[in-house]
Amino acid sequence: MIAALGAGPSSIETGAWGGSGARERQGGLRGAGGGSGAAEQPRAASDRTPAVSEPALDDRELLAVAREAALAAASELKGRFGRRAHGVHTKSTPTDLVSDADVAAESAIRDVLGRRRPEDAILGEEGGETGAGHVRWLVDPLDGTVNFLFGIPAFAVSVACQAGSATRAGVVLDPIRDECFEATRSGEPTLNGERIHGSEATELATSMLATGFGYDSAVRARQATVVARVLPKVRDIRRVGAAALDLVWCACGRYDAYYERGVHAWDVAAGALIASRAGLEIRDLAATAEDPPGLLAAPSAIAGELYELVVG
Repeated sequence: MIAALGAGPSSIETGAWGGSGARERQGGLRGAGGGSGAAEQPRAASDRTPAVSEPALDDRELLAVAREAALAAASELKGRFGRRAHGVHTKSTPTDLVSDADVAAESAIRDVLGRRRPEDAILGEEGGETGAGHVRWLVDPLDGTVNFLFGIPAFAVSVACQAGSATRAGVVLDPIRDECFEATRSGEPTLNGERIHGSEATELATSMLATGFGYDSAVRARQATVVARVLPKVRDIRRVGAAALDLVWCACGRYDAYYERGVHAWDVAAGALIASRAGLEIRDLAATAEDPPGLLAAPSAIAGELYELVVG
């Protein structure tokens, strides 16, 4: 049975991936006056442009909406899993599949969000972006579609809520194991209501890693080169086929670390928030001339060494 969220005090502000990793730390602060050296003089109150007030948000309420939406999608998926799939077609490549289960699960999520948060924007893997509100929901109704279609019980629903540059709440729900991973930007990360914590590994050589591969064959060839470089330096590597699960399994210590390129915001926003709140460091993998961007999640003690191996 999925339990309610427990919350605890903290002050971590989260970025686009949901973590407080390299991007935030490397950003730095600009000096007053844009570096001109002249101090800005204070203006009278009547001369100041009023700040735009944003609507008050309660992260726990957002989390409750995310959980409700994820449960609605999970109900659609559980009823279809293990049966002959319908409406299967390809997207970016012949190996990039989508089915009626993806569409039905996202429709269930959108129904919940439309009822509970009608003014918000939604970015879904299947339905694209709708709305233009200050608050945006990032939705992957079925992360691990290929697993689902082949009858492999390793897939999840991922729902995250962002406001501005901060990920405020995230849920990753595994319908088959009845495991609900949750976090807000200031609360404790939980699995079915119980507090979780990521690995505290200090040596890369004994660390268990997770990764994933793209659909394009040329991208996979380059990813194989990275795996060949990383594998001799770690305990082992696993490839489950669902980025959201990889991240939350890191968050509860089943893996020590994870990296992957070619993921989308809806794949990782919720999982990265949960992993960050569970004590892991989140780092961006910047795009290159040939490779798409990605991210890395790892204990701080091994994050730098793993990052250097991955980027080469």
